[in-house]
Amino acid sequence: MASNRTLTMIKPDAVRNGHIGGILEHINKAGFKIVAMKYTKLSAEKAGEFYAVHKERPFYQELVDFMSSGPIVAAVLEKDNAVEDFRKVIGATNPAEAEEGTIRAKYATSIGENAVHGSDSDENADLESNFHFAQTEMFA
Repeated sequence: MASNRTLTMIKPDAVRNGHIGGILEHINKAGFKIVAMKYTKLSAEKAGEFYAVHKERPFYQELVDFMSSGPIVAAVLEKDNAVEDFRKVIGATNPAEAEEGTIRAKYATSIGENAVHGSDSDENADLESNFHFAQTEMFA
């Protein structure tokens, strides 16, 4: 059964460029309910933990450096079929390939600075949500 929750992070580039409000509006208009949200900054250690799955990949250190370079907005989103639907809303990792009307087509500047993170599976959505939020911080 598909999960009804997913995690997003508005990344440092989008925060720095003043796109928090626009991205949150996009999320709301797409029918997602925000059940947890925080404005925070990942340390290099925490960013490394979050992206540990990519540790052996050549872009890992650059990703960790970028994600710890400034504040982010982490949020748990709720909607039927949340993970799959949110992946459609954010668009392709490469904003040049993202469909018009997606978050990345509108707000991302490059593959590396692609405005938002979205969980890629129900299992990761659960792990990632629990990475950022205690159960007492998520509200139905």
